[in-house]
Order: sequence, then structure tokens, then C-alpha cells
Amino acid sequence: MTPDEIEGAVAAGMPQAVEDLKRLVSIPSVAFPGHPEEPVLAAAAATEELLRGAGLPHVRQIPVEGSFPAVYAEAPAPPGAPTVLLYAHYDVQPAGDPALWRTPAFEPTEIDGAIHGRGAADDKSGVISHVAALRVFQGRFPVGIKVIIEGQEEYAGERLEAFVERNPELVRADAIIVADTGNPRVGDPSVTTSLRGMGAFTIEVRTLKESVHSGSFGGAAPDALAALTRMLTALHDDNGDIRVPGLPRGAFLGAGPSEEEFRETAGVLDGVSLVGSGSLADRLWASYAITVTGLDVPTVSGAINAVQSVARARVTVRVPPAGDPKTTVEAIVDFLAKVVPWGAKVDFTDYVLGSGFQSDSGGTARSALNRAMERAYGRPPRDVGAGGSIPLVSTFVRQFPAAEILLFGAEDEGASIHAPNERLVVDELRRTIVSEALFLQEYGAATIG
Repeated sequence: MTPDEIEGAVAAGMPQAVEDLKRLVSIPSVAFPGHPEEPVLAAAAATEELLRGAGLPHVRQIPVEGSFPAVYAEAPAPPGAPTVLLYAHYDVQPAGDPALWRTPAFEPTEIDGAIHGRGAADDKSGVISHVAALRVFQGRFPVGIKVIIEGQEEYAGERLEAFVERNPELVRADAIIVADTGNPRVGDPSVTTSLRGMGAFTIEVRTLKESVHSGSFGGAAPDALAALTRMLTALHDDNGDIRVPGLPRGAFLGAGPSEEEFRETAGVLDGVSLVGSGSLADRLWASYAITVTGLDVPTVSGAINAVQSVARARVTVRVPPAGDPKTTVEAIVDFLAKVVPWGAKVDFTDYVLGSGFQSDSGGTARSALNRAMERAYGRPPRDVGAGGSIPLVSTFVRQFPAAEILLFGAEDEGASIHAPNERLVVDELRRTIVSEALFLQEYGAATIG
């Protein structure tokens, strides 16, 4: 197919792609404990149906131990052509407080050229990007195709990592497209070449056998919540830089967002300062970050006059691409253990670790992607980092060191992923589909040629 034919086929298929995305978004496929399993399984079935309709001859659901099924598909490579693995995930983050959404989280709503709803960007846009790009070729693919769509990335993605390690031949490929990232801004073509690793753990602080009346005991009884708060605030200095020894600030060689762009995208309130030192690219893509992502304490509405006996926090750590998540978490835990006040009893549990990723910009696949994205966007892509983590990528690197791993997608920094009012710009989805379809054609031709 010519580039013009590919672009025409994508344009003709966009109404169906939008409807398919809305259908997926309407399924509340939250794979976190405590949420119903039926919608997650329904999303798996819908994904399987979409891949069958994309012209792939072999499609099936594959059990993943301790997780929801992955949806797998494949088509053999033409003689002499390479094989490309396409990855995305069909599960989504919980919606959170419904009152914070302008439209219902699982009722996809199209407003001003964008689809609003949980998972519209992260990562059901990745599923649809793959499906719509494959439809262009009507079953006559220029390269071998393998597809794996995960069902529990948001909560326990490491389970698919173990599956890949046990079944490497199933997903072995010459190039791997991970459609779980995006551009800094809509229309700004970018390829993510670095990912921070991550770690997480839960800290529990106990000071009393049980909570006691704050009037009778307050002022002498040690408050577990106060102890935990003191420990957590000790992690950063007044500027917001990390105080844990051995976690220095890193450097990212490319350009990051301006402060104005970042403040607008992050929704930083007027008069509130950013935290940390160094360039924004350094802080977001190449340095450590420690965030308290949850607290188990009495709510304000349910508060009673009591000194708390126990308090818990979930702590998440982002690790530079070359850093070691295990030693990073150990350093933070050791630091917290040293700043425990009043002899409080502390326990650290529920550890999660995931490695980072750093790619180069060379190779046949990346060159083909550069040409594809330049056609789709009108200018060549640039390298960017991502502060988030995709632990499966590091598994791909270990299992398939010769494969080129390409991270791009329809998300953008304003998409509000993991937050209320998530949205996806439809025209960005179209450009992503065009990029992927053109890449498959270009890569096949470049390799065979």
C-alpha cells in the first residue's frame, strides 16, 4: 500500500475506531481487588472480538497465573519479513470520586473532538490504535504480527512479566511497539526513550494497643498518625529535594517542558511553587521521586476525638532508568527506620519493584518509525522521557536484547490519566493509527529491501 492509501484507509475507518473505543470505555474493567471481575472479563472478550475483526487469523485468550487473561493474536510473517509485537492493556485505573468527574467515568462522552471517560487514553486508546492500524491491511500484513493485550497492568503488571519470562517464544519479535505512552502535547510527535523504574511499599506505625480518648490521654499518649507524619515529611527538605542518602538528582539530555507548560498541565495553583531542583526534564525523567499515594487514617467526616493507635501509608518511588529499584527502596526504608520517633513500632510490607528502561535512537525500526511519524504529524518525532513506569518493558529488554522497543501512543500530558476527567483527543488517535500503519509498511519494506 502507498502512504496515501494507508492514510485514506485510516480516515475511512475512524468512525468505527471511535465507536469501538467508546464501547471499550463503557466497560468498567478495573482489575484492582475489591472491584467486580465480570467487567474485566467482558473487556477481555471485547478485545478478543476486535482483534478477530482486524484480520488476524489466530486470536485467543491466554490464562495468566494470578491475574486476568491476556488476549493474544498472531499472523505469520511474509517470506523475509520481520515480526512486530504490539502491546497494550485493557484494564483501567479506578474512577475515584464520581463528584470530581464532569461526565460519568464509564459513560464515554465526546466533547469538542475529545472522548472523555476512564481508560479512553490509558490504555484503551492503545488497544484501538493497534486494531485500527491492522484493519488497514485487510489481513495482508507487510510484517509478521503478534499482539498481546494485558488485563491487569494497572494493579499487578509484574504477573505478565513472569508469563513472558516463562513463554518467551510466544512473544518473540524483531520490534516491539508499546502503545502505553504519548506526546507531551497534542500534535507534538515524540518517542519515549526512557522510563523511570518504580518501587512501592506500605508502612505501618503502631504506638498503642488501641486508640484512646484525646481528652483523657492526649498530650502524653504517642499518636501513631503524628509519628507517621513526622517520618514521611523527613523524606524531603524544605525545597522538596529528597533527603535520603544515595539518591542523587540525575540529568536528562533532551529538552523537557517549560515551567509554564508543566504548571498548566499539572494544574498547579497560582502562587504554589514547584518542588525540587534542576531542570524539569531532570526532575521528571532522570531523578528519584518519592510520593505518598495513600493513607489509612480516620476520615475527616468520620473523625472522633481519639489519639490514633495505628496509621498506614503507601509510598511509591520513581527510580531513574539506570537505577536499581530494590536498593532504592531499601535505602528509603532504612532512612525511615532511623527517623522513627518515640520508639514507635514500624512494619514495612507489600513491596512492589519494577525496572526502568533506556533505549537508543538508532536501528531500522526506529528509522522506519521516524519516517512514519513525520508523515503523520508533519515533522519528525523527538526523544522524550517518561516519569512513569512500565515494568514489562524491562522484561522485554532482558528476554529479547536484539529487539527494538518503540514507545509511542495517543495519550498526551493533558489527558488526565489516573485522574478524574480522563480524555483522548480523537485527532491524536488518528495520527497515532496512521503512524503505526505506516510504520508496519515502512519496516517491512526496509527489512526485505
